[in-house]
Amino acid sequence: MKELIVMFFSFFKIGAFTFGGGYAMIPLIEKEVVESKRWISKDDFTDILVISQSFPGALPVNSSLFIGYKLGGVLGAIVALLGVIIPSFLIILTIATFFMRFRDNYIVDNVFKGIAGAVPVLVLVAVRSLSKSVKKNTINILITIICVVSITVFNVHPVIMIFIAAIYGIIFLGKQVV
Repeated sequence: MKELIVMFFSFFKIGAFTFGGGYAMIPLIEKEVVESKRWISKDDFTDILVISQSFPGALPVNSSLFIGYKLGGVLGAIVALLGVIIPSFLIILTIATFFMRFRDNYIVDNVFKGIAGAVPVLVLVAVRSLSKSVKKNTINILITIICVVSITVFNVHPVIMIFIAAIYGIIFLGKQVV
């Protein structure tokens, strides 16, 4: 039972102190579950992120479910899920309650501008961290370049690129897995 409480508060902390959506949460999730608590390995974390991105829904919600399930089965998944979503729910409820009074407040406006400025940095930290676990070979570099160019230059939807990369992996890289 103690492990479930520790898991709940770890995910609660992740949910409470991360702004900017799923990708901005990756460094905090990794620091908590891989480095601090050592609940899962870096490779398992990378696999969980890939799977979490492939499922519908928010990345932190999906990854908390997978990590919680890995650590404590169905009950662990529920505890981790509640831990990561309750802070957002409470924050949104509080903001919705008081937003009309403070929406034009100079300080509140600047707080949100400051947070918005930090979010891209958190995403870059996540990209840097995840790139360390990817093998640096010609195929992976080429796939990365094609995806970035397709998404940024040709406006191809990221989901389409995920499916294309997955199909490529199944067809051409599946033979390498033994």
